[in-house]
Amino acid sequence: MNGPEIHLEVAPELWLFVAHERRNGRTSVTTDGASTLGHVVESLGVPLTEAGQLLVDGRPVPVSHIPGAGELVEVRAVARPQRVEGAPLRFLLDVHLGTLARRLRLLGVDAAYESEDLGDPALAALSAKEQRVLLSRDRGLLRRREIWAGAYIYSDRPDDQLRDVLERFTPELAPWTRCTACNGPLTDADKESVRDQLEHGTRQSYDVFAQCTECGRVYWRGAHHSHLETIVADAVHEFGTRDQTGPVR
Repeated sequence: MNGPEIHLEVAPELWLFVAHERRNGRTSVTTDGASTLGHVVESLGVPLTEAGQLLVDGRPVPVSHIPGAGELVEVRAVARPQRVEGAPLRFLLDVHLGTLARRLRLLGVDAAYESEDLGDPALAALSAKEQRVLLSRDRGLLRRREIWAGAYIYSDRPDDQLRDVLERFTPELAPWTRCTACNGPLTDADKESVRDQLEHGTRQSYDVFAQCTECGRVYWRGAHHSHLETIVADAVHEFGTRDQTGPVR
């Protein structure tokens, strides 16, 4: 770039996206005089999904602002909780976030996920078509213009990932109401109606069941239930819920 020089300050929450020399207060950036501020911010490594308010000399400006010489640009982090307007809050997760998808579904959060890699263009298009917030650790994917909304997942640990999403978006929780395999809604199931899908030991040991209305998978309070209950209890304690009951395998 060979144009106006601006001064830039990036919020500490966003320092992991920028070069080390930009992580300690105000630095200078030379622009081309034509690119928008949104483009400049992204060129420095910050996905616009993570950039909150943009200030120029202390006043808010849109991402379409063309920065001029000598301006002081402050890039703030997204405000939390983050409100997503225009559609019911629901998510789309990329292929690397399967555990997070299952945990969100466990809590009754609408979380679409495909175990096969659809590719960035298809994921972005699906986000736009179904108006889902795209969750990913791929910064390049989050820079695609066609996505409806998106969020970077900062941790590679499922416990931290779940807490980050719940804290950032505060979705309404309804544990045990959604299929962890396909995301469909669960309904109470009579034992006799699902008998043919149960192993002998399960038929002998359990009496309370639920079934997915879309894929037909059957759930009960099996051997792993205590671990799942801990996940649910921790989320409910911190973020609240509509309902805490129901069988799950």
